[in-house]
Amino acid sequence: MYSEIMHRFAAVRLLVLSVILLGGSGLLLAQTLTTLYLFGGGGNPEGALVEGPNGNLYGTTYGYLGIENGMIFEITPTGSFTKLHGGGAYAAGLILGTDGNFYGTSWSGGTGGNGFVFKITPSGTLTTLYTFHPNSSGIWANGNLPLGLVQASDGNFYGTTREGGANTCLYGGTNYGCGTVFRVTLRGTLTTLYTFCSQSGCVDGQEPGALIRGTDGDLYGTTPGGGSGPCSGGCGTIFRITTTGTFTTLHSFDSTDGVDPAALVQAANGDIYGTTYSGGSGNNCSPGCGTVFMMTPAGAVTTLHSFNSSDGGSPAGMIQAADGNFYGTTEGGGTNGYGTVFKITSTGTLTTLHDFDKTDGARPTALVQHTNGLFYGTTISGGKTSYHFCQAYCGTLFGLSVP
Repeated sequence: MYSEIMHRFAAVRLLVLSVILLGGSGLLLAQTLTTLYLFGGGGNPEGALVEGPNGNLYGTTYGYLGIENGMIFEITPTGSFTKLHGGGAYAAGLILGTDGNFYGTSWSGGTGGNGFVFKITPSGTLTTLYTFHPNSSGIWANGNLPLGLVQASDGNFYGTTREGGANTCLYGGTNYGCGTVFRVTLRGTLTTLYTFCSQSGCVDGQEPGALIRGTDGDLYGTTPGGGSGPCSGGCGTIFRITTTGTFTTLHSFDSTDGVDPAALVQAANGDIYGTTYSGGSGNNCSPGCGTVFMMTPAGAVTTLHSFNSSDGGSPAGMIQAADGNFYGTTEGGGTNGYGTVFKITSTGTLTTLHDFDKTDGARPTALVQHTNGLFYGTTISGGKTSYHFCQAYCGTLFGLSVP
């Protein structure tokens, strides 16, 4: 089950980019990628970076499960790196709370050993808010393997768990359940708002990814499996849930419009954009190389682009940049097969900005744009630092300037 979870989770990994400096002169290289940091033991960054009030970037690494713990780190825009805390498998990035502290989740550790919700100060003091654990019957009713947080207008934090809940999954079902949506207060009180596969045939989805907060105050997310589509175990869904737990399935993918949707982003005009890890009409991949799509608030989905491996494959989430365009990465495909960074307009015109070649990183994750206008990001693997616990090296933190 773990290998299946990690495969599906690849779609939910958020992308990130960083500043490119030329020999300390402060001159930016137009659309040229520069590696700012090479991860060693405890590396493999998977979650997105977040900018702190001081202008530095904060992020997490997953490590190597069962062998090397991941870490929480701080890095300046010029590449000065500080490890703030170790001990955990941080599969999702941090968010900046309204109190100036950072909040996040770990897939391992805590009393139950299967994940916890935490607060960490900018200086590195970590407080555990809630630990996921099974009940007396061995059921992970409140969830298992938490996946990131968002903070709503009520001040509480909302997130999902990849597994857990009392229902059995249609595909790859285990005793761990099919995932949940939860709320946790600043004091650490957790409430399960929804358990997936509550509907017959798992048409409501299973194994949810990260949430976003919509401008309407509701929460939006995706599930890589389940739904009413024709794939074995379903092709995935997009859902909306209120902060009080009212759940609505907005779209079920049918393979032609994508399979295994990743994280969403709401555009300035209110529409929601996202990617699917596979599916679509592109060639050279089975079943398809993934898509970029747009969804109206009412749930009408339009495919904007189908990848064909030469321009990328297996895209992760995107961001909308200050220029109004969307920027993202693909974990595979491109000229060298190690992933790309791309730009796509709201009408679907795609431009490849960078092809990774493994020496500069492989399998890039979600992007973020700094308030200085520059992009920052990481790759899960690749780079030039070899470490015997890493798979194909331990990942990089890179920078890209886009004119």
